Amino acid sequence: MPTLFSRIIKGEIPCHFIAENDRFFAFLDIQPLTMGHVLVVPKVEADYVFDLDTDTYTGLFEFARLVAPAIEAVIPCKRIGLAIVGLEVPHVHIHLIPMNQGSDMDFGKRKLNPSSNDLASTAETIRAQFLKLTAS
Repeated sequence: MPTLFSRIIKGEIPCHFIAENDRFFAFLDIQPLTMGHVLVVPKVEADYVFDLDTDTYTGLFEFARLVAPAIEAVIPCKRIGLAIVGLEVPHVHIHLIPMNQGSDMDFGKRKLNPSSNDLASTAETIRAQFLKLTAS
């Protein structure tokens, strides 16, 4: 059975899309720790990051490295934090989280519940910045 993220990638479940290439996909977390919290996933299904082949592993981080500056350019923050937790969905994913303090990366705290309109607007802004930064 396909994972939730595979179904999102295939367009079976809607998402607030940020970016993709032939191997990776990025979209907003719908219950973010902070606004602008993006998930970056490989299109290939794998449950555990260290089970990825070397090319997919390094490619995933390279793709995340392209997405992070787009987030940082439009979401006020000191840094973009990176986390791989891997317990929520059995599909490898990197969390890119705008942060101003260490507690912004606390997965035990209550998550935000933004409106679909707020998520759509945030995704559009990050996506436009991503396209601008990667066009050159």
